[in-house]
Amino acid sequence: MIENLALGAMLFGTVTEERRSFELLDRFVDAGGVWIDTANCYAFWEDPTGFGGKSEALLGRWLARRPGVRDRVRISTKVGCEPTVAGQFPESAEGLSAAVIKSGIEGSLTRLGTDHVELYWAHKPDPVTPLDETVAAFDELVSAGTVGRLGCSNYPTWQVERARQLAKAGGGVGFTAVQQHHTYLQPRPATQPTVVHRFGAVTDEVLHYLEHHPDMALWAYTPLLSGRYTRADKPLPAEYDHSGTTHRLAVLDEVAAETGTNRNRVVLAWLTGGNPAVTPIVGVSTVEQLDEAIAGVSLELTAEQRERLASAT
Repeated sequence: MIENLALGAMLFGTVTEERRSFELLDRFVDAGGVWIDTANCYAFWEDPTGFGGKSEALLGRWLARRPGVRDRVRISTKVGCEPTVAGQFPESAEGLSAAVIKSGIEGSLTRLGTDHVELYWAHKPDPVTPLDETVAAFDELVSAGTVGRLGCSNYPTWQVERARQLAKAGGGVGFTAVQQHHTYLQPRPATQPTVVHRFGAVTDEVLHYLEHHPDMALWAYTPLLSGRYTRADKPLPAEYDHSGTTHRLAVLDEVAAETGTNRNRVVLAWLTGGNPAVTPIVGVSTVEQLDEAIAGVSLELTAEQRERLASAT
């Protein structure tokens, strides 16, 4: 069983057509994969209607045609980013009011064809809805048995802690997972991210918080920088243009040569075997990419290799 890797289903049903999506899902489960990550808004920017739901709906059709598979997989989905007006995002994002969270889970469960999900995320902070309203609404879902655990994505650390304290004070269930962008390379300090929410990238503050809160799990999206570690046709984002990147890539190549693998596999091994251990969410479009991701999370690095990777600056 592979529990330290999540298959990202963001583009299933839009960019990745149904037959290929089913092939990838089947391969993932056959290899022992467990976690499948999606969201109610996926992938509105790729759909002619301007709204999401296609990924969840495809997963629902796949589950319906694979008797018994639902008992073997765990579903991770999100609420908070679905546009309420086509073509107007983020200004029309649905937010995280109690009403939206209630209708959001109902819609997700209908599309997925299931009565529960194992992990439900607040997709991004809602600057309008009071945080205590959001926290209480999520807690109700756990109490009702429709949600197993709660997580928050793209939240600043102070807001994660505030939400957890509100849940504790109310005797409810709080967030036990954070989902952020995280990878081996480090962006230049004080640069504005070009491909993630400004609170979306893992920082030293996030890692320090997780170190002192062992009940919190870390999930990482875009861990392979959308292929930029290995594809010459995809240059690194501007925030990675500094000398530290050169040094870290050099060590990454050394370890890849020592292990007889490549940069992608070493990055995934470094993430999953570190402290805190990370669950990378990997989006793939081919079976070969999926097999490589599975091989990456199965790769064991030595303590010396980990230290060399971590200390490269």
